[in-house]
Amino acid sequence: MYRDKGISVATAAPPIDTTIRTGGPNAVEAREAGRRRWVLLLASLISFMIALDALVVTTALSAIRLDLHAPIEALEWIVNAYNLSFAVLLLTGAALGDRFGRRRVLVAGLAIFMAASIACALAGSAAWLIAARALQGVGAALAMPLAMALLSAAFPPQMRARALGIFSGITGLALIAGPAAGGAVAQGLAWPWIFWINVPVGLVVMVLVLRRVPESREPAAALDVSGVLLATGAVLGAVWGLTRAHESGWDSLEVSGALAAGVLLAVAFVAHEQRAGAPMLPLRLFRSRAFSAGIAASFLFYAPMYATVFFLPQFLQAQGAGPLGAGLRLLPWTATLFVVAPFAGRLVARWGERPLVVCGVLMQAAGIGWIALNAAPELPYAALVPALVLAGAGVSMAMPAAQNAVLGAVAPVEIGKASGAFNMFRYLGGMFGIALLVEVFTRFGSLASPQAFTQGFSHAMAVGAAMSVLSALAACWLPARRKGW
Repeated sequence: MYRDKGISVATAAPPIDTTIRTGGPNAVEAREAGRRRWVLLLASLISFMIALDALVVTTALSAIRLDLHAPIEALEWIVNAYNLSFAVLLLTGAALGDRFGRRRVLVAGLAIFMAASIACALAGSAAWLIAARALQGVGAALAMPLAMALLSAAFPPQMRARALGIFSGITGLALIAGPAAGGAVAQGLAWPWIFWINVPVGLVVMVLVLRRVPESREPAAALDVSGVLLATGAVLGAVWGLTRAHESGWDSLEVSGALAAGVLLAVAFVAHEQRAGAPMLPLRLFRSRAFSAGIAASFLFYAPMYATVFFLPQFLQAQGAGPLGAGLRLLPWTATLFVVAPFAGRLVARWGERPLVVCGVLMQAAGIGWIALNAAPELPYAALVPALVLAGAGVSMAMPAAQNAVLGAVAPVEIGKASGAFNMFRYLGGMFGIALLVEVFTRFGSLASPQAFTQGFSHAMAVGAAMSVLSALAACWLPARRKGW
C-alpha cells in the first residue's frame, strides 16, 4: 500500500461508511437537536421540583402545626432545614459531579430527594419532619447545580442564553407558585401529599435522565476535600447566623459566633484555593468581569426578590385573603416570569447581557418601590397588578442574562463549578435579603394589626428597591456584547 510520509491512503480517506450508517449530517443534527430538547426539558423539571419544595410548605404550616403539635420554633426549622442543607452543599454537589460524572451524581441526588420526600410524608413528629427536610436539601444540592451544568454543556454558546431563559422561567414559576400549590394541596387533600407528589415525578425523571441525557464530567477531575469542608463550614456559619439573627438577636453569642466562624472559614477557603492544585472553585474565575459582575448582580437582585416572595403573601393575607387566595394573587408575577424569561434569553444573543440585567433590575426596583410607596391595608388588589407585572418582567429579563454571563465566562470543563457558585450566591442573596428585610420590618412594624404590618412592610420594600438599584450598578460592570454573536 502506498504511504505518503507514513500516512496510509486508506486511513486518510473520508469515513463514508460512518456517514451512511448515521444517516448523514442532517440526521446527526436532528439527533443532537432532540438530545438538547430532552436535556432542557428534564433539567427544567428537576429545577422546578427542587425550587417548588423550597416554598411549598409555607402555606401548609398551620395544618402541620395542628397535626404534629409543633411549636413556632419547629415550624421555622421545617422551612429552614431544607434551605440550610441545600445552601451548604451546593458547591460540594458541583464538585462531586465534576469528579464522578454529572449525570450519575444528579441521579443519586434525585434518589436522595425522593427518599427524603417519603420520609417527610410519613413524619409523625416535628423532629422527624425537620430531619427529613434536611435530607431533602442534601438531594437538592446534588441535583440542582448539575442540572444547570448538564444544560449548559448540552447547548453551544449561541443557543445557551435562550435555553437558560426557558430554564429560568420554569424555575421562577416554581418559586412563585410554591405557596399557592402548598395551600391548594393542604386545603384540598392533606399536607403529606405535598411530599408524596415528588415520588412518581422523580421516578419518571430519573428514568428519562438515564435514557436521554449523556454523561458529562471534567476530565480527570480531582475532588478537593479540604476545599469542600472549608466551603461547607463557611456557608453553614453564614446561613446559620442569618437564619438565627432575628430570633436570637444580631449581638447574641450564637449569631456573632456563627458569622465570625463563617468569615474565618471563608478566609481559610480563599487561602486554600489559591494553593490547591485542583481547586473546587478556582479563584481566577473572579478575574473575569462577566463572572464576578454576574455573581454580584445576581446576589443583589435575588435578595429583594426572595424577600418580596416572603412578605407579599403575608401582606395579602393581612388584607383578608386566605393562604390559597394570596398565592393566586401572585399570578401576575408568575405569568411574567414564565413568558418574559424565554424571550429575554433570545435577546441576549442580540444585545448582550449588560443591558438586559441593568434594565431588568431597574424595572424590579420600580415595581417594588411603587409597592413601598403605596402599600396600605385598604389598597385594592387591582392597583398592585401593574407593579407586580413590572417587577416580574424585570427580574425575568435579568435572570437568564446573568446566568448566561456567569456560565459563558468559563471553559466548558468548569461549567459545573460555575453553576455551583452561581446557585450558592443566588441562595445566599435570598437568605441575606430575607434576614435584612425582616430586621427592617421589625424595627418599623409588627404583626399586631394590618396597619402595623403595612408600616413595616412598606419600609422593608423600600430597602428591597434600593438593593435592586445596587444590583443595576453592579451589572454596569458586565462587559458589552461579545463580538461575533
